[in-house]
Amino acid sequence: MHHEDKTVITIMSDYQGDLSQFAMVVPVPVVLQRGQIHIGDPAVVKHLDDYSAPRLVEYDDPNPCPINYPQPMAPSAGVGMEMPNEAMRRAQNSAAALGVKIEAQYTVGEYDIMILSAKQSDGLETWLSQNGYRIPPGAAAALAPYIRDGMKFFVARVNLKEQAKTGVDYLRPLQFAFESPKFMLPIRLGMVNADGPQDLVIFLLTESGRVEATNYRTIPMPSGEDVPQFVRDDFSKTYGAIFDHQSKVNDLRAVFTEYFWNMNFCDPCAAQPLSNAELRDLGVFWLPPQNYQGSNYPRPMLGAPGGMMPGVGFEGSGGSARLTRLHVRYSAGTFPEDLSFQETGDANPFQVRYVLHRPWKGSPQLCPAAATYFQTLDQRREQQARNLADLTGWDVGMVMHRIGLNLTEQAHPWWQNLWN
Repeated sequence: MHHEDKTVITIMSDYQGDLSQFAMVVPVPVVLQRGQIHIGDPAVVKHLDDYSAPRLVEYDDPNPCPINYPQPMAPSAGVGMEMPNEAMRRAQNSAAALGVKIEAQYTVGEYDIMILSAKQSDGLETWLSQNGYRIPPGAAAALAPYIRDGMKFFVARVNLKEQAKTGVDYLRPLQFAFESPKFMLPIRLGMVNADGPQDLVIFLLTESGRVEATNYRTIPMPSGEDVPQFVRDDFSKTYGAIFDHQSKVNDLRAVFTEYFWNMNFCDPCAAQPLSNAELRDLGVFWLPPQNYQGSNYPRPMLGAPGGMMPGVGFEGSGGSARLTRLHVRYSAGTFPEDLSFQETGDANPFQVRYVLHRPWKGSPQLCPAAATYFQTLDQRREQQARNLADLTGWDVGMVMHRIGLNLTEQAHPWWQNLWN
């Protein structure tokens, strides 16, 4: 969340493995007080993801005959705990020798947290290594720019005793609030121990317009194409292939917009919009306390088959928050700078969606228009296969075979073989 130099960052880590091995280091512009750190609710983050995720919509082809012509189906779709003073003094003395200062130290929920400052990057690298953090050799080069900018370091690791009290086996989101004129997200440190390119989904909550990166290209994901019926069986895998291909086509140098909408309205809704209370949990402090539950507008219809939703519009009450969903795959070479953002004046809604058209089940003998409809059906299916091949980079012949069609030769442009 970013508004009037106020920022709340919520980090939901997709971590697998022994929780005792988990740690994170995040540059922050100021020394955070205990009250500026909070444990978030993973259900709210999941709700945000469901609400804005790329989606499949479905239409039924109408009856081509003039009699009994139905309407087409609408699109579906903790209390802080300070460390003992003696332990704090010992840690401070050890850090001071390396030019590192422990500015603050807290236990928040299941996390032990330190706020560090440093005079030199190699001293900070040494201190982290000496204190049990697996910092790869050469991390000083990644830490140095933040130290030059006077940034502090938010360091968190799991407190196993406190984790056991939560009764869950996953990590809850960490949140911290601060004020800074910079609208940015530090990502460079994430490459220090990265094994290949990193995937990052960023949800940005602002008051007015769509958010884009200022130092990298921000482009919309392809959207709106018709795709074959089999995509419905595993849409998440198909969209994964689409994102893989689009990332490669852009040489891992683009930030992709997957969603932008006013949280006060959606039509159709992929999931029920977040309530004002949920948005406030994520840092949206300017909304009034009431939410849509007291309004006269219809609530979205949930629970339709296959995760699809009828095209029911929704409008909330009072205030506004706009959600931009960005997705980026990056490496140290393709994204050498942290992400910097700006809120634009663009308020046009956008969502990544792909379309299934379910064929009409009637007989070609019912009327002349029905016969024409079935004659064009294979042409449409071939175009859907080509659309999917273009989106994913899959072999078009393989896609054709999957839907039971043979690849037909298309006329080539006159110049295609001119110099070949």
